[in-house]
Amino acid sequence: MVMKHIFAKALSTQIELLSIDEIFQLIEYPKHEGQGDLSFPVFTLSKHLKKAPNQIAQSIAEQLHDPLIDHVEAVGGYVNAYFNQTYLGQLQIKRILQKGRHYGDSDMGHGQVITMDVSSPNIAKPFSMGHLRSTVIGNSIALIAEKLGYSPVKINHLGDWGTQFGKLIVAYKLWGNEADVKKDPIPELFKLYVKFHEEAEKNPELDEQGREAFLKLEQGDEVHVALWEWFRSVSLDAFNKIYDRLGVTFDSYHGEAFYNDKMDEIVELLASQHLLVEDNGAQIVKLEGMPPALIKKNNGSTLYITRDLATALYRKRTYNFDHSYYVVGNEQSLHFKQLIEVLKLLGFTWAKDMQHIPFGMILKDGKKMSTRKGKVILLNEVLDEAVRMAKQNILEKSTYVDDIDKVAEQIGIGAVIFNDLKNDRLNDIEFNIGEMLKAEGNTCLYLQYTNARIHALIDKSRIEQVDTVNTIDAAAWPMIKQLHLFEITLITAFEKHSPAEVARYLLQLARYFNQYYNSVRILDDESHLKDRIALLSAVSIVLEEGLRLLGIESPKSI
Repeated sequence: MVMKHIFAKALSTQIELLSIDEIFQLIEYPKHEGQGDLSFPVFTLSKHLKKAPNQIAQSIAEQLHDPLIDHVEAVGGYVNAYFNQTYLGQLQIKRILQKGRHYGDSDMGHGQVITMDVSSPNIAKPFSMGHLRSTVIGNSIALIAEKLGYSPVKINHLGDWGTQFGKLIVAYKLWGNEADVKKDPIPELFKLYVKFHEEAEKNPELDEQGREAFLKLEQGDEVHVALWEWFRSVSLDAFNKIYDRLGVTFDSYHGEAFYNDKMDEIVELLASQHLLVEDNGAQIVKLEGMPPALIKKNNGSTLYITRDLATALYRKRTYNFDHSYYVVGNEQSLHFKQLIEVLKLLGFTWAKDMQHIPFGMILKDGKKMSTRKGKVILLNEVLDEAVRMAKQNILEKSTYVDDIDKVAEQIGIGAVIFNDLKNDRLNDIEFNIGEMLKAEGNTCLYLQYTNARIHALIDKSRIEQVDTVNTIDAAAWPMIKQLHLFEITLITAFEKHSPAEVARYLLQLARYFNQYYNSVRILDDESHLKDRIALLSAVSIVLEEGLRLLGIESPKSI
């Protein structure tokens, strides 16, 4: 943000009504290059000075002088600044080269703790494409937060409790085979789960058997508990293989079952503060402007919100979070509104620090994928297919690539992750693996190819290290301005909880580089070679770091 600071300081010599910080906040990045590098709207001043905005802008432009600013223009009610490209280019590239992957680091978070509820698949069910969004969006937000000086705590709140496990136990006892489950656990358990629901449509008594089996599990029946523990163990093993491929780690795997002995306290707190109201035998908390929160059913069993209340209290006591994020789909919005409101009614002021970060669904042929009916796209199969297609593309290019399997994995996995993160998280996404792996357009492969191209040029130059810049090609200026925006992009992405901000930023940086590559013969002029390699090195640093913050690796050669 060096340019904004320079412009704000220069403007402050002409504007007495506003502080430098106030001026800084008003400065804009013009949408069109012909409007300058930075722009300052004077409309706020017009109200106080009682002059026309264009007159104020003209007066400021005529008197503003700074050696770092090439010239200033007044257009309407705006003061547009055009910077000294050589000086700013030198400064920007030198900063990036000196800081390397730490360019963009900040201490704005001051170590504040952010607990993050992410991924959270149900055990004994396959890890589907439907679980991808929470996993990769949450992981990227955590990486960005960490870069900005926060301390994220990623929690995988596994769905490892509930009536569905009673149903699965019944299904296993009726149709399961131990050898088959041991050989291929998740697919076999999934088949049993789907079969149960198919059979239950014809024989409703199965649902009652499922409820009875879950009651025995709750009561600690040894056989039922042993089966549940087995289902949980094989599920975690399968999940962790996928997390390893995605490069995602967690600080906690405490799932729903962990809070079984922690819900009574919540119910007692609600009762002691006279917040519980009986309604047809059930226990509810009335909430203003939304449906009541159902705390206990008429049979005495607890619900998700009871467990999540206990979870929130445990996390506050354990981590003393400053912020608590729930990266969970749009469809749970009411649930989290109720959760936060009940905590506020209990007098927990920290409830205001809790936030639901919703996202849309991944659709297949315009429809939601259903686990219960078996209409699900398995994430591991998608990753395998993406990697296979990536490897085939590399082989068809007939180029030598070191460790082709590793590179194919980086390209294939990156394609799947980027296809999710480049989209606004609130939008639904249509699944299309072919679109993900295109080398041109808004894809990860376009970014990875761009970075690999840069490394190829650096290798051909045979220049091993650069740390200073003397001259800047005029054609490089759009790229340099984009490099300058990296820091503010990270802050915006964090504040909006939107990795898409970083993805779109990287795509624009790559476009600017490729425009530069097509207009300048980079390796042909020996007198400018070191300066150009310095520029390329800076672009590569930002591309690779930006991709890392999205949870994506970038191979040096493709």
